[in-house]
Amino acid sequence: MQLSDEEEEYNLSLSKFESMLKTNKVLFFDSEEFEEIILHYLDMGKTALAKKALKLALEQHPKSTGLKLVQVEMLIYDDKLEIAEKLLNELYAIEPTNEEIYIQKANICSKRDQHEKAVEMLKIALDYTDDYADVYNLIGMEYLFMDNLELAKESFIKCLEEDFEDQSALYNVVYCFEFLDQNQDAIAYLNKYIDKNPYSEIAWHQLGRLYYGVKEYESAIRAFDYATLIDDEFLGAFMEKAKALERLKKYELAIESYNRTIELDDATSYALLRIGKCYEKLGNKVLALKFFNRTVHEDPLLDKGWIAITDFYVRQKNFQKALFFVNKALAIDNQNRLYWKRFATINKQMNFFEEAEFGYRKAVEFGDYQLDTWLFWVDILQFLGEFESAVQTLLQASEYFPEENEVEYRLAGLYFMLSDTTKAKFHLSNALRLNFDNYVLIEDLFPVVWAKKTVRNYIDKHKKQ
Repeated sequence: MQLSDEEEEYNLSLSKFESMLKTNKVLFFDSEEFEEIILHYLDMGKTALAKKALKLALEQHPKSTGLKLVQVEMLIYDDKLEIAEKLLNELYAIEPTNEEIYIQKANICSKRDQHEKAVEMLKIALDYTDDYADVYNLIGMEYLFMDNLELAKESFIKCLEEDFEDQSALYNVVYCFEFLDQNQDAIAYLNKYIDKNPYSEIAWHQLGRLYYGVKEYESAIRAFDYATLIDDEFLGAFMEKAKALERLKKYELAIESYNRTIELDDATSYALLRIGKCYEKLGNKVLALKFFNRTVHEDPLLDKGWIAITDFYVRQKNFQKALFFVNKALAIDNQNRLYWKRFATINKQMNFFEEAEFGYRKAVEFGDYQLDTWLFWVDILQFLGEFESAVQTLLQASEYFPEENEVEYRLAGLYFMLSDTTKAKFHLSNALRLNFDNYVLIEDLFPVVWAKKTVRNYIDKHKKQ
């Protein structure tokens, strides 16, 4: 690829400057060359070289406004805001119509969290600038800092009207629409944008994402197809397209699209997992298992991979294999509540009740507060005859589910088992109030309690009220 004259001059300036540093010879550069050199080093994160270049630049061009504005930028970067402000005021006295002065004043205000004042400065900059797109973009960012998404969106739209190829503004305007829950408006906007700029793969990709979000999967696939036609290495578009195809149960095509992402880059655990899921949906258990195994090999810390293998064997009712894999997962991460819940469920299926009780206890300990986890745990404690522990567990569960009839029925049954009739009747009364028809839980879970005529009479009496 041939470089333009400007690019060649730019590269020559950089080479000349770096050669000067090595030889300690002082060479002359014009002020614009220095500006480009300094900004290049800043963009590269080489601040020491940028400062060295600035020092030499100001020695050769002490009156250059452009270089002094670069100096201001570096002072702001170093949080030397007072010095930067003083220098800006001096420059303002010389060039009050220089838009960069207002942009840097806005930058200082923004650093001080004075975002409204920053917007005021940027609006003044609009009166003097030729680069409206850049200033509108900066205004949009200030509104984002203020959490004013509506005005931010308007500013990014104005930026795109000035420069429809500004990709950061395009991403930001879509972000604003989504944050404001205006997905249909975003779709309408992007369709208009694409009419003006039909070869923007970013716009097509974002449009596809939005269609996917509103469950218009056919439209999403069409948009992703355009994105990949424009850029046949657009990994994100192939990935999103595969997800949409999965939603439409077009599993063979989804596999093709996921495989394309693997061709473009190293296989990701996510793509391998989804391919495995697609093969499982197609009934190809051998390939499904192969890809689940590749998933955990690629990323042993991805819990979804281990869960996919474990659940695969559970569905096959091969509980020994399922237990083997969930134990492997726990050996890698023994604080994962999803693993512990499956460990408990599998052991319960195999009638290893003490292990199951331990698994549910660990799942809750590591943050699984779902109702079914509490109830499975309690039912096993009851089965093991640990009524006091079951009561304590239910009381803990009731803090998360204070008006849950299934918790109340179990408490009633357990208190009857412990011969604490007062508490038993209190919780039975609560349970009947919350869901009368569910009294069958007493019959199912506590047949000894159900056999007592006093309990059935209490329920009948409540029904008549």
